[in-house]
Amino acid sequence: EYRGLVKHTGGCHCGAVRFEVWASADLHVFNCNCSICTKKQNRHFIVPASRFKLLKGADNLTTYTFNTHRAQHTFCKTCGVQSFYTPRSNPDGYGIAPHCLDDGTVQTIVTEDINGKEWEKAVKEHKTIRDMSKP
Repeated sequence: EYRGLVKHTGGCHCGAVRFEVWASADLHVFNCNCSICTKKQNRHFIVPASRFKLLKGADNLTTYTFNTHRAQHTFCKTCGVQSFYTPRSNPDGYGIAPHCLDDGTVQTIVTEDINGKEWEKAVKEHKTIRDMSKP
């Protein structure tokens, strides 16, 4: 258990992939405009790997990478939903799709636009993004 955090559960559309994540009830979500986030509407919040647990579906996940191959875009083989992934900005954590969380644990969502079209510059200038995956 994590002090001040709540346990969120979630998963893909078909239910083959399920996870739990400890995070605030008040989520800070990134809206990135890079090529893949734009196509997939990949809004996400970042947590340390230690606060994420895959409950089922490891064998039903597949991964897409491109460019630097650092971001690991995992998605369900059955329904195609990406409910979480490993972001390039935080390879030691997870980016969680808030729209894939079960109802009842999120109080508020604040969305921050990030200029992924100029990824290196945006991440360098961002004050906190790299620390979001630190325990």
